[in-house]
Formats: sequence, C-alpha cells, structure tokens
Amino acid sequence: MTTGDGRPEPSISAQSRAVIDQFERHLRLERGHSAHTVRAYVSDLDDLFGHTEHLGRDLQDITLRDLRSWLAAMQARGAASATLQRRSASARVFFAWLADQGMIGSDPAAELRSPRVNRRLPRSLTSREAAEMLDAAIARAQEAEGPTADRDVAILEMLYGSGLRVSELCGLDLGDIDRDAQVVRVLGKGDKQRTVPVSPAAITAVDRWLPRRPEWVRPGSDAAIFVGRRGGRIDPRVVRRIVHEALKAVPEAPDQGPHGLRHAMATHLLEGGADLRSVQEMLGHASLATTQIYTHVTTERLRAAFRQAHPRA
Repeated sequence: MTTGDGRPEPSISAQSRAVIDQFERHLRLERGHSAHTVRAYVSDLDDLFGHTEHLGRDLQDITLRDLRSWLAAMQARGAASATLQRRSASARVFFAWLADQGMIGSDPAAELRSPRVNRRLPRSLTSREAAEMLDAAIARAQEAEGPTADRDVAILEMLYGSGLRVSELCGLDLGDIDRDAQVVRVLGKGDKQRTVPVSPAAITAVDRWLPRRPEWVRPGSDAAIFVGRRGGRIDPRVVRRIVHEALKAVPEAPDQGPHGLRHAMATHLLEGGADLRSVQEMLGHASLATTQIYTHVTTERLRAAFRQAHPRA
C-alpha cells in the first residue's frame, strides 16, 4: 500500500493502531463525520505515528517539537501548504481527544500552528466561456438521439446554475427540486441541509432530461435525478468527465472539473452585485472566510480592466 504522495504506507505498532481505531469510531459515531473525512484523519495519523515511532517515541512521549518535525519532514518532501494545514489540524483534534479521554497527561498539539495557505484560486471561467460551454452542449443534445446528451446538459446547467458540489449533485433525488420556488434542497457537508436557488435554465434542462430517464432506470433503482446507463445513481467520476469534455468546446477556457463551475458561479454572482453572505449561504460554506477567496478573483479582474483602460495605469 502507498500513501497519497506515492510513498509506502507507514508500518505502525499494534498499540498505535488500536488508538487510531478507537479515534476513528469516535469520529464516525459521536461526531458524525463522513467516511471521506474519517479516512483523511486516519491517513494523517498513520503518517504521524510512522514518523514518531521512527523517532522512538511512545504515545505518552510525543512533544510539540516532534509534531513540528513531522510537518517539516512533509514540507521537505514537497507537501502542499494545504496538506500541511490539514494534517496539523488533524493532530490538534486527535491530541485534544486523547487528553479529554485521559490517555495523555498534556496536549502537545495545543500550540501547534498551521502553516499559511495560499488561498488564491486558479483562473475562473468567464461568463462568456460558461455560456459558450453550455450552448455547445445544448447544440450537441439537439442533434443526439440517445438520452446521454440531455442528461449531460442538465448536469452542466445544474452545476453552474446552483453552484452545487459534485457530491451534492449526485445525491439529488426527484423530489428535491421545487419548480415553483425555483430552489433545490441539498444535503451538504456534515449532512447539513440547505435550500439553494437554481437557474430557470437548469430547471428547463432537468425537465428535458427526466422524460429520457426511464430509458436507463431499472427495477430497484432509487429516486436519483441523475443516473448512469445501468440505472444506478451517477458516479462523481462520470460527472467530472462530463465537465472536462464540455470545456473542450471552448478553446480558451481553463480545463477544470465540477468545482470549477462552482467557482465560476460564485465569482459571477459577486461580479453581478450579490452580497458575500448570500453567496456563502448558497455555497454552504461554514465560514465567511472561505467565501471571501472569491472576492480575490473579482478584484483581480477589476485591476486588469483598470490597467488596460486607465491612461495613467
């Protein structure tokens, strides 16, 4: 087995494995974290214990200096700042839990600081590029005979028209769209529900796809809006492929996945005058600071326009 950066997965003691397993149950059963989040914590702790055991440290002996050396070793291997931040956060949560359980006398991670993360986003699609992508997909659907193209247009319109995460889109059921109110009910991160406005174009595209949906649905299929050719709920990997293929129709557009359409939606809302708090609620961000990264994109465009047009720029 290998880690995410291609190195062999660290071998840790049975005692360390037992503690991680206990923490994993705490995350799943008591804190209600998703399977993806739990796997990330476990992976981080596997790497941490591989490092500390190499140093000859038992659980009770781990110090703040050991934790800092762990982060430094990852940085030396070329880990991204976002990875370092996530792993330092994992260590803080883990050791705080250990201290709360009385497994350690003091918390060595209490003063562990996360490295600064570069929050700059890659170039976002312009509104013109987004329109060209959607127009090209609609044109293909008008010429196609099977249901695939209609489904793909509905997926693209929904991603751009509501800013959903790919997991949220794949989880949509038939009763989640309120056509009269033009909103969609979404189950987001942490199993938190929210109601999101959706564009009329997205609703129209979904309504064009739904009559074709029975061509793929099989007995036992659930109520998923978007299904694959075998009738099951669509896989996120298929959605990513749909977005990448659609963007190929726009020569100057950056090659992005579903999250790129989410970025574009947020950026275009802010450029159009939407307030930051409303965009935060639409995207389902727990913190306003997460949404504020999109203001950097709009600011950069304003600066570019200023430099191009102002005679003294």
